[in-house]
Amino acid sequence: MENIAAQLKRGISRQFSTGSLRRNLSRQFSRQSSLDPRRNNLRFSFGRQSSLDPIRRSPSEDDSELSVPENLDSTMHLLFLACRGDVHGVEDLLNQGIDVNSIDLDGRTALHIAACEGHIDVCRLLLSRKANIDARDRWGSTAAADAKYYGNTDVYNILKARGAKVPKTRKTPMTVANPREVPEYELNPLELQVRKSDGITKGTYQVAKWNGTKVSVKIVDKESYSDPECINAFNNELTLLEKVRHPNVVQFVGAVTQNIPMMIVVEYHAKGDLGSYIQKKGRLSPSKALRFALDIARGMNYLHECKPDPIIHCDLKPKNILLDNGGHLKISGFGLIRLSYISPDKAKLAQPWAHNHSSLYVAPETYKDEIFDRSVDAYSFGLILYEMIEGVQPFHPKPIEEAVKMMCLEGKRPPMRTKSKSYPAVLKELIEECWHPEPRCRPTFSEIIIRLDKIVANCTKQGWWKDTFKLPWK
Repeated sequence: MENIAAQLKRGISRQFSTGSLRRNLSRQFSRQSSLDPRRNNLRFSFGRQSSLDPIRRSPSEDDSELSVPENLDSTMHLLFLACRGDVHGVEDLLNQGIDVNSIDLDGRTALHIAACEGHIDVCRLLLSRKANIDARDRWGSTAAADAKYYGNTDVYNILKARGAKVPKTRKTPMTVANPREVPEYELNPLELQVRKSDGITKGTYQVAKWNGTKVSVKIVDKESYSDPECINAFNNELTLLEKVRHPNVVQFVGAVTQNIPMMIVVEYHAKGDLGSYIQKKGRLSPSKALRFALDIARGMNYLHECKPDPIIHCDLKPKNILLDNGGHLKISGFGLIRLSYISPDKAKLAQPWAHNHSSLYVAPETYKDEIFDRSVDAYSFGLILYEMIEGVQPFHPKPIEEAVKMMCLEGKRPPMRTKSKSYPAVLKELIEECWHPEPRCRPTFSEIIIRLDKIVANCTKQGWWKDTFKLPWK
């Protein structure tokens, strides 16, 4: 008995020391910081727990005999008395001005607690004091859901008659059997407010807010849940995003895999993608084209050098390169193309016709459904660098299908129209090597970075571009 009371007091003291309860008492609960059940947040641990809490805890046998510990925080005191079914005690606290919707660190209100325990009189009292009937705890459970789960029919009927809604709890294809296996990246879907896309990678990621911060969210269609290939593709993209960390690669925020709808969340870039930027600005200045080229090369070199296996993008294009607020580029869209790996550095498309005729930047060997390696990304990089210099897509204004056939089947390359004095000859040589028809003749991204750095150093030394050029690291 004394040990339980002492534990509760220590928990309250620690909550006040972090300021969590002071902040929560000042506003109504709207979201929690994480869905991850392994976090060691202190909670109201007496009696039955939330019906959606993935970690099942049995109430102590001594709970029924426990008297109210002294010096309890007002919120915990309210929840404690609701758990005990003490109608008069709860009423006294409410009369003293305690918020009926006060929550613990799991977002549980007194109504949640009373519904779990089946204390119908306490529930009626709380409802008469305007308790939020649809308040959700950390895991999305409502008082009605808790009452239904624990078989408290009378309480459930009262809540349902007042219009309470029971959240649906359908399983996803990635639902884990053991709650302790919930991924560390798992987000609470209640923390996400999704709205329509602003045109940034439209059709793939949507703009949303996560705890007040703008993010990009990819939502899996419900029809895809029964398609193993779609789920495997989702899981593959998620696996790759989770393990990469680089300034020139889009930052992974988290995902929703244990709730419907399933989602992948990454950082948001309000300035859009490189394709839209070139379309708006036209031909880029030599200094900017070089800075952007180095950003792309550094991000791609990181992906290609990932251990234990390299990440082949296979869909590198301006639409998959995002511009951040600092004026730097970040690689996105990797993991979207399903590959069948023959070896760590050799692969084929798992679904060739779904990709190779739709992208202007696809390498010839990929277009022909041949075995390929990391050099396919160098080929795409050469075309992107060309587009930054020329300000238009290769063979513009020809249709994409015709331009792709010209490059991949006929071996043609777009002409360099920009005046030679605007760009050093070595830069054009690099482009020609990158889009070489023979994969073995294309440079690696580590080589590309070295050559770009030399171009920057030489042009700066010779006074090219004068004050318009800034070193990429400044």
